[in-house]
Amino acid sequence: MKQTPVIRLRQLTPVQEQRLELLRRVSRLLDSSLVLPGTTLRFGLDPIVGLVPGIGDLVSPLFTIGMIWQARDLAIPRVVQLRMIGNVAIDALVGLVPVAGDLFDFAWKANDRNLALLERHAYQEHRALPSDWLFVSVMILLLVIIAAVPFLLLGTILAGLGALFG
Repeated sequence: MKQTPVIRLRQLTPVQEQRLELLRRVSRLLDSSLVLPGTTLRFGLDPIVGLVPGIGDLVSPLFTIGMIWQARDLAIPRVVQLRMIGNVAIDALVGLVPVAGDLFDFAWKANDRNLALLERHAYQEHRALPSDWLFVSVMILLLVIIAAVPFLLLGTILAGLGALFG
């Protein structure tokens, strides 16, 4: 017989409540404060600020530091914190591609995703979900693959040179 996990309610301090409200407002401003005229599509200042070279791509990562700090303060599971970092890492990496990265910001909304994760755990102590572990595991696997590609390319080049001159 499968037992359902016990969810404990968490009492937040007034300071923690204020921080969460501030994070909500900033997240909304960055990801969903504006409506694309003639549609129901929402976006925020993040894709607009992202058009500024150098500075624009730092907004979400800097904001995530505040979210991670709050998540740490609330003792949110570390794998969920890693997932939050993964969300903003995807946003930052795709954001490096001019124009396409800014268009990606309209859909990905890393700040809203991270806020949802934070709020899911803020008032109730939840265990990390299997999807949190899967997301983090896939991100780690992708990092390993990305790190291995230069070595594989170098090996292929050296093997080709060895065959050419050998």
